[in-house]
Amino acid sequence: MINVLIVDDSAVIRKVLQEIFASDPDIHVVGTAADPFIARDKIKTLNPDVITLDVEMPRMDGITFLRNLMRLRPMPVVMISTLTQQGAPTTLEALEIGAVDYVGKPTQNPERIADYADLIIEKVKTAAKANIQRLEKQASRAPLVVERTAKLGKATDYIIAIGASTGGTEAIREVLMSMPVDSPPIVITQHIPPVFSTSFALRMDRSCDLTVHEAANGDKLMTGHVYIAPGDRQMQIERRGGHYYCRVWEGERVNRHMPSVEVLFQSVAKECKGKAVGVMLTGMGADGARAMLEMKHAGCYNFAQDQETAVVWGMPGAAVEVGAVDKVVPLNKVAHAVMHFIAQHT
Repeated sequence: MINVLIVDDSAVIRKVLQEIFASDPDIHVVGTAADPFIARDKIKTLNPDVITLDVEMPRMDGITFLRNLMRLRPMPVVMISTLTQQGAPTTLEALEIGAVDYVGKPTQNPERIADYADLIIEKVKTAAKANIQRLEKQASRAPLVVERTAKLGKATDYIIAIGASTGGTEAIREVLMSMPVDSPPIVITQHIPPVFSTSFALRMDRSCDLTVHEAANGDKLMTGHVYIAPGDRQMQIERRGGHYYCRVWEGERVNRHMPSVEVLFQSVAKECKGKAVGVMLTGMGADGARAMLEMKHAGCYNFAQDQETAVVWGMPGAAVEVGAVDKVVPLNKVAHAVMHFIAQHT
């Protein structure tokens, strides 16, 4: 049984979330709180396993409360955030502080959050199993300290393909900050909604030496550039005239996801003929595992983030289980391991 505390200033949202959780026999709502001060007292007495936390609340905003919580009593938190371009940076900040995941409230009719009941339940269950030690380390670092990887110093026709989900925004940031400015082109699929993917790409661009884009259809892959799949779009790579390009389109969901890691990795297996490195980072589920095995069969070399440093070891674990992974490494070694392999094979 997962004990949940709901923290939201809206009585309507609190009621809807209670009804959603009541529909699942594995979740029990131990209490609700209209603001962080009430929540603080209830955490002490009710000892919840997971908290759902609104961003905008009276007396203290959700970000300030989350920062205090992760410093004093780290626990799994799922943010309840309005799905707007303006709210995206705040939600990404919450993930940086240590929130496990987030759920978007519709902007026009917030009570329609009930339409996302299955997703909310899934994210709370995933949060309950999250790596709390990893979250503690994530919350305590300020600023993030990275060891930059040495420059490649020579031309290469390799590309780097990265897949991630839950916990992935911060894992990706750590990897990109360690990459050299002359890194081979990097293509990334992170499970993320459309209004957040633009802000995520901008945040990554400000954080590292590489040039980070939200990918657009027809983008030519270039050295030192990173291409992040837009939310609600599929992305794959194509090789034309000796160059790689992004293909971005509104397609069908694959493994319930759009963008899907499976779609990206399948295209890498097909187009790169072994001249690629795959990386599977933290995330729930198994999206991309089978396609990563296709990459391996095509001659690519694959890395997976280890269980100790992953917030959720679902996707990396699934890739390891099917035999798609050549080497498992901690998050702070991913960039070095990738670049060392490419340098040795260029």
